[in-house]
Amino acid sequence: MALFPPGKGGGKDVAYGGKGKGVLIHTLTEGNGMPLANCTTPANGNEREQVLLLLDKVKLKTLKPGRPRKRVKVLATDKGYDSKDKRAALRKRGIRPQIPKRVWKTKKNRGRPIKISVPRFQQERCFAWYQRKYRRLVVRWERQTVYFDSFIDLATIHMWIQRILLVG
Repeated sequence: MALFPPGKGGGKDVAYGGKGKGVLIHTLTEGNGMPLANCTTPANGNEREQVLLLLDKVKLKTLKPGRPRKRVKVLATDKGYDSKDKRAALRKRGIRPQIPKRVWKTKKNRGRPIKISVPRFQQERCFAWYQRKYRRLVVRWERQTVYFDSFIDLATIHMWIQRILLVG
């Protein structure tokens, strides 16, 4: 018998989204792709609402005592998080949003789209680590959201411990 046997898939926070039935994992990562904060929503949930919640979960401090807190200066996301309200809220916090604009199909020929050169591979690398190293996160087997979120947190902690052991 396994330590954590998988339950019957599904649960109350699983819904039909753009790619089928499931959940979305939202992760705030640092510049090298290491996760800082996580949360999950149903697949049909609003991604834009999670940006400020993830920022509130993270409190970055420097290693040396007595120095002021480091805060996020630039936030790079994909175009799913684009909205005027979120851009204004980020600027109010002193964070420069680096979010590509969503281009609607009807506005296709209204000039050149704004191209932002954001290295997105760090964020995608974090999700690849989740899927490669932690199979349980690929498909949500747990019925309770708390359990699935706990496994994501355990994966994040495990990734940071491996990083500390390799560097130190």
